[in-house]
Amino acid sequence: MKDNNTLNDQLRQIKNNTTNDKNIITKIALVGLGFGLVGGGIAAGGMNWYQNHQAVTTNNAVGTATTSKMNVDVNSQTTKAFNSVKNAVVSVEAYSSGGSSNTIQALLGGNAEVSSSKSEGSGVIYKKADNTAFIVTNNHVISGADKIEIILANGKKAKATKVGTDAVSDLAVLKINAKNVTQVATFGNSNNIKVGETSLAIGSPLGSDYATSLTQGIISAKKRTIDTTGGQATVIQTDAAINPGNSGGPLINLAGQVIGINSMKLSSTGSGDDTTVEGMGFAIPSNEVVSIINDLVKNGSIKRPALGVSVVDLNYVSDSDRKELLKIPESVQAGAVIAKLNDNSPLSKAGIKTYDVITKFDGKEVSDATDLKEILNKHKVGDKVKVEYYHENDKKTVEVTLSLEATEQANK
Repeated sequence: MKDNNTLNDQLRQIKNNTTNDKNIITKIALVGLGFGLVGGGIAAGGMNWYQNHQAVTTNNAVGTATTSKMNVDVNSQTTKAFNSVKNAVVSVEAYSSGGSSNTIQALLGGNAEVSSSKSEGSGVIYKKADNTAFIVTNNHVISGADKIEIILANGKKAKATKVGTDAVSDLAVLKINAKNVTQVATFGNSNNIKVGETSLAIGSPLGSDYATSLTQGIISAKKRTIDTTGGQATVIQTDAAINPGNSGGPLINLAGQVIGINSMKLSSTGSGDDTTVEGMGFAIPSNEVVSIINDLVKNGSIKRPALGVSVVDLNYVSDSDRKELLKIPESVQAGAVIAKLNDNSPLSKAGIKTYDVITKFDGKEVSDATDLKEILNKHKVGDKVKVEYYHENDKKTVEVTLSLEATEQANK
């Protein structure tokens, strides 16, 4: 019995020793693993130090670069719009010679030098028919030119002939042989444009070396009345970059439709402080362009009635000036104020004076200068229209016969 007890005690002792040995082994293994990590960290740190202090490679070939083989489609609506009209945009080069006496002397073998000048601008092909292509551009680009050449988007040149010009709208139509013409632009409805929508200007800024340049902006104003050499014009305002040479080129929407013909930009205030102005370009609305170029194609020129006046919006006149200068009733809140009358103005002949305010023209409401111009443009020379206006506190109505003389005076 004793022996059996002794045997059992020995077995228990062996079991306990085995358990303790396992725990010891486990603890040693964990400690070993921890040291391994620390050791590994030390080893990695040492390797970094070693690599950072190695000499720079002498094999420059390992520094070569390659382009990605991934095809990225960056096509956008802007690109599509540009591609739909770019080959219809042309550069316009207009040459004018010097005085006629010098020219005659030169032709007769004289020693007099013939002076000449060159004007550069842009244009857009809008029609192709009977082997002839028609181009619209600005009148000021080709005014006074003896020779006009067109440079197509593909670089080929063509001699251009004047179809018709109009100094008042600053538009002109040219025609060329259509042999190398591959694309024709289409006109959109400028009445449908919205302030804030994207606008793209295409042309040859600074000349044909930069032909078919594209700039992007937005429509800043749909109808802006500005003073021009031909009187006043209602134009689209955009902040798309328009530079010398862009004149006559198209302003397009994202559908690739021509919504205006770029005509001018405002570069300074002209107030004497040399303030630089950025992002104020102007384009003739496409609806007006279409109407005018169709008349130019048909008649070669436009005989339009004119009022022979300069006007400002009543909204721009301060309350104090309305009361002290215009002396109109407070109830009159909209209209076109006569700022200046030419000698041949039909309004002057009808008794209208400076500072009078036109509120109706041909029975239609006139809220500003733009309204007055748009209503007038729907009439012809010789038309009789009724004009409702305020002379100080008195509301009056007169009948005016629209004449051509005021237009001719404005063009002088």
